[in-house]
Amino acid sequence: MRRGSIVTLLGIGVITGGLAAAVALLLPWLPHPASREAGRIDFVFWFVIAICIAIFAVVVAALLYSVVRFRAQPDDHEDGPPIHGHTGLEITWTLIPTVLVTAIAIVSGIVLSRNDAQGSDALRVNVTAQQFTFTFSYPDAKNVTTSELRLPKDRSVELYIRSKDVIHSFWVPEFGQKIDAVPGLVTHLHITPDRLGTYPVECTELCGLGHALMRSQAIVMQPKAFDAWLRKQEQPVAASAAPVSGSQVFAQNNCASCHTLTAAHATGKIGPDLDKLAAYAQQAHQPLAAFVRQSIVSPNAYVQPGYPANLMPQTFGKTLSKQELDGLVQFLVQASKKG
Repeated sequence: MRRGSIVTLLGIGVITGGLAAAVALLLPWLPHPASREAGRIDFVFWFVIAICIAIFAVVVAALLYSVVRFRAQPDDHEDGPPIHGHTGLEITWTLIPTVLVTAIAIVSGIVLSRNDAQGSDALRVNVTAQQFTFTFSYPDAKNVTTSELRLPKDRSVELYIRSKDVIHSFWVPEFGQKIDAVPGLVTHLHITPDRLGTYPVECTELCGLGHALMRSQAIVMQPKAFDAWLRKQEQPVAASAAPVSGSQVFAQNNCASCHTLTAAHATGKIGPDLDKLAAYAQQAHQPLAAFVRQSIVSPNAYVQPGYPANLMPQTFGKTLSKQELDGLVQFLVQASKKG
């Protein structure tokens, strides 16, 4: 091949490779990693992308050069000259992909092995998925249960994930990993948060009408702040504590994903209409406040006709503090009377 042809091929390859690299680097394809595991996974991603860009540049350069350099003339209707195979070239284009695929497999295997390796003094968190909410409990802290996932920075965390009804999927985009919650099974996910902040917890498995609103938060804290928060959760709430806003409790626990409530601008259609709580209480022959409290803590004690049992999570009696429960009951009672 002439020197000019080689220079042309190199020029086309540099241009096409540069354009592909610009598309890869300038667009925000991935969330900013917030765990060591996500950082390793991102490395594999960019390692593969770099290989793909190099292959893309070589192939496009060869194609464009061939289209221009060897195009047939308008009056040329003859067949091309017969060409025999080139053993060296065939070995080359077989060996190079073999090496590249092997390199990807080795890097991926190392990353998977390191991501699965549980560190010392790992924190265990039990994750329960149920239509349409996540709850998190800490076995090492008297099974403290919350509606938000709080984790200490730079500490190994082992999540034990269960489902109480259908298949769900636990995913925090910034942690770089997700795993299904399957009824009857306990799945495991290891993460090591390394960036402070608040990140969305999402269900990525279609699990019913309220799937799109099955959301929570993962809050990564400094270790000392996390330990202080965990100790505070273990302590009984003082009777003189300030009242909790029921509207905030309603919003934080995704009640709007299933229920309609004018006072909260909620339009969910999966569960009973909370604007009609007074009428439901009369049908159940109970005082309104007692009926509302029972419906939150023991939702299967009375199921409004027309709605299935076992639809509402039965964990709010554990996840809500007394103040939160009292505030929510008061908010719903007042909102129902206004409605």
